[in-house]
Amino acid sequence: MTDDIAAGSPASYASSPADGYVGDPAVAAHWDGRYTDRERLWSGQPNGALVAEVAGLTPGRVLDVGCGEGADAVWLARHGWDVTALEVSGVALRRAARHAADAGVAVRWVHAELARAGLAPGSFDLVSAQYPALLRTPDAAAERALLTAVAPGGVLLLVHHAGMDTHQAHDDGFDPADYVWPAMVAELLDDDWEVEVNEQRPRVAPEGGAGAHHTDDLVLRAHRRR
Repeated sequence: MTDDIAAGSPASYASSPADGYVGDPAVAAHWDGRYTDRERLWSGQPNGALVAEVAGLTPGRVLDVGCGEGADAVWLARHGWDVTALEVSGVALRRAARHAADAGVAVRWVHAELARAGLAPGSFDLVSAQYPALLRTPDAAAERALLTAVAPGGVLLLVHHAGMDTHQAHDDGFDPADYVWPAMVAELLDDDWEVEVNEQRPRVAPEGGAGAHHTDDLVLRAHRRR
């Protein structure tokens, strides 16, 4: 998703968004409200870090976590990837499906929270989470779901806005302590993983859309050896 953060018994896979949401209804309602408030929430362009980091990869199966209105999913599909896109907001998924149809590409849509989506372990050659809003839990369910979804030989790409994890809680209810940040995922990487990138860098930001004011990214890219 992106900057304001969003995030998942098995979810439905479909070429168009399914009605059967799997996850906390309050989370879905919050994000449906965010999307309903604006005709288009994000820029409509793929995220710069995704484009840069995927450039050298051989297309395969990819999971787009928090796909929002579908810009990354459509870009990946256009570049030969077999795309599964997961999102909590049904409003966003319907927009994403229209975007994909207009582009003439096929995407599998999953209406679910990541940790509850019922994805088969090791299913994806690339798991991409661009500015996701993954809620933290004591058992690190979301972090482990990201790692578990990556196939042996595959890549995890997690990108977030630098500095958000150290912000103070907002009056609107946003508290960084409630969410998963790249450092938390990096801490779970064991000898089965090779960290290829773990850095802060200037953000290549699409013009327009919420979150455009952020200037730096945290980029974690890790290769699963086995």
